Amino acid sequence: MGRVSGYEYDIFISYSRYGSAQKWLLNHFYSKLKDCLADEIAPAPRVYVDREMARGEHWPSSLQRALLRSKIMLQVLHPPYFESKWCMAEWLSMRERQNRLGLASVEAPQGLIYSVLYGDSDNFPIEAREVSWVDFKDFANPDMAFQQTEKFASFHWKVRDLARDLVELLKQVPEWQPDWPIVEKPDPVLMPPPKLPRFRR
Repeated sequence: MGRVSGYEYDIFISYSRYGSAQKWLLNHFYSKLKDCLADEIAPAPRVYVDREMARGEHWPSSLQRALLRSKIMLQVLHPPYFESKWCMAEWLSMRERQNRLGLASVEAPQGLIYSVLYGDSDNFPIEAREVSWVDFKDFANPDMAFQQTEKFASFHWKVRDLARDLVELLKQVPEWQPDWPIVEKPDPVLMPPPKLPRFRR
């Protein structure tokens, strides 16, 4: 994408390291997304993912800068996402940016957060269920063997459509501001109680 002063990345990928989402992201989704983005526009959009950051590294000193310098956020949603303080800091920080810009509102429905659904959504917090997402649950196989299945071809086309959406969204991003809001210590997002199974008599 054309360089806008202050931005270093086009897309910031936000995900939880718990569960199988990280393995899926690094085995399949990340490389496929980069390839599909490159097929849509040149130069290819720059994608940030924290795959090399040490587990004990302080969030504000690494992810914070990357998020501040990213145009949009792509979040991989499944239940562990909302239990991660890092993911909550990323999500709430980008939501604050949207609020400041008046985006994701009645007047301007399009926001800066693009959501991919990886796992169960029944128990997501209300805030997460208020926005639309692209459902990838049918392709949520983290193992490399997935690439040898017939379903992987459908996965490719779904990522390609997603890449086209992201390219269009990137064209609407406002100019960078040095004082984008950052939420370093987010309040916990309360998860609704899990649905109880219904037993038939």
